[in-house]
Amino acid sequence: MLTPPWHVETVGAVAGFLTTVAFLPQAVQTWRSKSVRDISLTSYICLVCGVGLWLVYGLLIHSWPIIIANGAGLLLQGSILAMKVRYGRASATE
Repeated sequence: MLTPPWHVETVGAVAGFLTTVAFLPQAVQTWRSKSVRDISLTSYICLVCGVGLWLVYGLLIHSWPIIIANGAGLLLQGSILAMKVRYGRASATE
């Protein structure tokens, strides 16, 4: 028995939504507190690169759940990485 395509896309959309939304509290907390001390720069560089590649993959295979989730994830995780770089430098000079 084959799984209908819309079931597959729905699972992908829900998974993408949940994994993207999981980074929203971190982004908001980092923005509010300007504290990046406990965020790993190496980890976020790898994460942003990986999510960027997932976005490219989604574009190549024309998969909207992958494109939307990783596009939004790239914005959230990229903003956390940018705050890590910006606020990390500010705290290092204080």
